[in-house]
Amino acid sequence: MIQIVFSGPAIGAAPLRTENEVEFKETFMTLLTIDDPVPTKQPAALWRLGFRPFYLLAAAFAALAVPLWMARYYGHLPQLPAVGLLWHLHEMVFGMAVAVVIGFLYTAARNWTNLWTPRGTPLALLAALWLAGRVAMLASAAPWAALIDSLFLPFAAWPLWRVMRQAGNRRNYFLILLLVLLATANLAHHAAALGWAAWSQLLPAQAAIFIIALMEAVIGVRVLPMFTRNGAPGSTPAVRPRLDKAGLLCTAATGIAWTFGLPVMLTAALAAVAGVLTLWRLAGWQPQRTVKVPLLWILHLSYAWIGVGLLLLALATLGMTPVSAAFHALTVGSMAGLIVGMMCRTSLGHTGRPLTAGAAEVWMFAAIQLAAVARLVAALDTGLLRDGAMLLAAGAWTVAFGLFVIAYAGRLARPRIDKKDG
Repeated sequence: MIQIVFSGPAIGAAPLRTENEVEFKETFMTLLTIDDPVPTKQPAALWRLGFRPFYLLAAAFAALAVPLWMARYYGHLPQLPAVGLLWHLHEMVFGMAVAVVIGFLYTAARNWTNLWTPRGTPLALLAALWLAGRVAMLASAAPWAALIDSLFLPFAAWPLWRVMRQAGNRRNYFLILLLVLLATANLAHHAAALGWAAWSQLLPAQAAIFIIALMEAVIGVRVLPMFTRNGAPGSTPAVRPRLDKAGLLCTAATGIAWTFGLPVMLTAALAAVAGVLTLWRLAGWQPQRTVKVPLLWILHLSYAWIGVGLLLLALATLGMTPVSAAFHALTVGSMAGLIVGMMCRTSLGHTGRPLTAGAAEVWMFAAIQLAAVARLVAALDTGLLRDGAMLLAAGAWTVAFGLFVIAYAGRLARPRIDKKDG
């Protein structure tokens, strides 16, 4: 701190003998204090941006929840009656996947708007609310558990909406709408579980899977060609807006048709067209150019599972394959695959590290794809292969998300290595 003291009249001034002497002294005998700049206090590293806590919590939960479900499925842990098929479906969609969606959108919106999404104490409170929902759903299916779980999405979506509105970021308003639809689907699931509504508890969770698949499809259209062009030498991915719009509209229409029980032939036709357009769109992005770039091929391969899942849904609508096969292709294949790939990519970039996959990332990517294939085999096979494939899928899933926790927990809990904020 620098102190400058004026102790008398200005140099060369005549002695002051007037009655204003006191006023003069108050003016010139002033203590001027100049403080050194005080640095802005930063939150602890874990709470500086949304991807940090939510990626870590979601991965840890995914690595624990699936083994727990498998143990309950095979007759163990009778002391946990809440852990059943519907718990598994709800928690993988409205628990794990939603946490990653919020973490990703908070981080992306910071870039889109140049405004801060929740950080510090507000971010920690949101993470605590999400965690409270997981504990509540594990402990009970009572109304109080449904209430705690249902609060997270509205509380998480509101600050995102405020940031986008303040920045005039109209291009991404639709993402807020999708979050509102996810929150509505969650409420519908709880209403059915509590006996307050007549529809199946499966239907709202399946609707949520379509919403997330649509979100993945839209974001993929925006970023995958760019990622490929920048990261795969010699690639020239095609950007075809009309094809993109047609495919996205068919994907959205498929979700609507399935959820609201439109005629079978219409639903099957929409799903088939959406699946073909998705794979056609992906082919134009030159996935073959990404074979030597793990951070790219995991995104391309996982995106392909959206198309596979939609084609399987067309067959399932006609009674030719199990419905479970289609939805596990959309969840384990595309949703979990894209989650693992994007969590690694986002975490590397936003902690100041090069966008380069190491051994841990390659093992994660291989494990989650193995989990997808094995779970599809389990869904299609009702004989001797089913149990082995189920256990293999669960084990590979756990390895993928467990490796993320091991490899990234320290990075997410420490400041960026380039000293930047976020």
